[in-house]
Amino acid sequence: MKISEFKNIIQSLKSIVFELPEGEKVPSHFHITEIGIIRKTYIDCGGNLRVDNLINMQLWYSNDVNHKIEPTKILKIIQDSEKLLKFQDEEIQIEYQQDTICKFNLEFKRGNTFKLIKTFTDCLDKESCNIIEKPRINIKRNQIKCDPNSGCC
Repeated sequence: MKISEFKNIIQSLKSIVFELPEGEKVPSHFHITEIGIIRKTYIDCGGNLRVDNLINMQLWYSNDVNHKIEPTKILKIIQDSEKLLKFQDEEIQIEYQQDTICKFNLEFKRGNTFKLIKTFTDCLDKESCNIIEKPRINIKRNQIKCDPNSGCC
């Protein structure tokens, strides 16, 4: 999700819920401890130069349950960050503490809920590395229904 989409959605919300991939909710008294730009310049395994720009937003909570951050405050933090950091409309990456600091993509689910989507490593130049991925086929039992007398089964 790009920062512009996130801003457009939260403008009309009275509260925000962040849901972890397993369905557990980030405690409602979370804070946004930082917003920053992450620019990653690197060479992949095939020797290709790559540049990624992300807007990083860190969620954190403590035992202070009385200070819940409102969407208007989040929007103000983002607007202040845009002025000072001069960032473009980039993808958002969410950092959240689990066993270690985890990085998530963001997706709007429904109502006031944003789903944190797991991120994974990957080979970025599969062709140069001669990696052939087999297509995944999801076959459901009883997907095809037909008359047993029709000859299709």
